[in-house]
Amino acid sequence: MTGADTASLDGLSFEAALARLEKIVHQLEAGEVDLEASIGLYEQGQQLKAYCEAKLKAAQARIELIQVGPDGEPKGTRPFDTE
Repeated sequence: MTGADTASLDGLSFEAALARLEKIVHQLEAGEVDLEASIGLYEQGQQLKAYCEAKLKAAQARIELIQVGPDGEPKGTRPFDTE
């Protein structure tokens, strides 16, 4: 992807980016493109993969766990921690 292509990722939904990535993987696995095009597709795939990972990380940071008090009633939330 060129700089212009990278800019086109801005505002792209996670689902749309993942669909583009899956299409690239299919093309590469099927051998539908020549070597030079394969290299370009691989680079696009790497950028889409990084974009999807960043979207997932941002979504995970927004997830909160509901805290329950001793009486079993919700008392608030706290940030989700995967570790």
